Amino acid sequence: MLKTKQTHQQGVAMLIFMVLVVMLILGTAGWFLAPRGDAPAPESAEESLPAITVWQSPTCGCCGDWVAHLEENGFTVQTLLRHNVPMIKYRLGLPPDMASCHTAMVEGYIIEGHVPAADIKRLLTEQPFARGLAVPGMPVGSPGMEMDGRVDDYAVLLFDADGETQVFNRYP
Repeated sequence: MLKTKQTHQQGVAMLIFMVLVVMLILGTAGWFLAPRGDAPAPESAEESLPAITVWQSPTCGCCGDWVAHLEENGFTVQTLLRHNVPMIKYRLGLPPDMASCHTAMVEGYIIEGHVPAADIKRLLTEQPFARGLAVPGMPVGSPGMEMDGRVDDYAVLLFDADGETQVFNRYP
């Protein structure tokens, strides 16, 4: 009986010790993970914009103009020059009727064609259950397709994995 009581007390002491060790570990982790007042906060929402990867043909001038539009609107862009951009569209599962000249990815969304930066920002804010945004074709007046102030009517389409679409925005 004495041995059982002593074993029980040792077990309780060990349990208390383990609880204290765990509390110490969690407290230390919390201190290391806590936000610091000395860390600079982003100056604007644009500083926290995710990077966009763009696949484009090396010979496409309007693609470069669209990339410049994104950069002017606060995005960091990684441009990948490829001769096989249609194969990239296929591998990403882009519905063929959504196609344009360049393809991009941001936060898991496909961005196809001359989609305005404001619509990409809205997409990232709202995070709809969709595959991405597209401006099929190359409408005059869309970002990267500016021509003497002319702007054709065009729609930015939100599309899903089955190719179903809905109008996300209209221009002009």
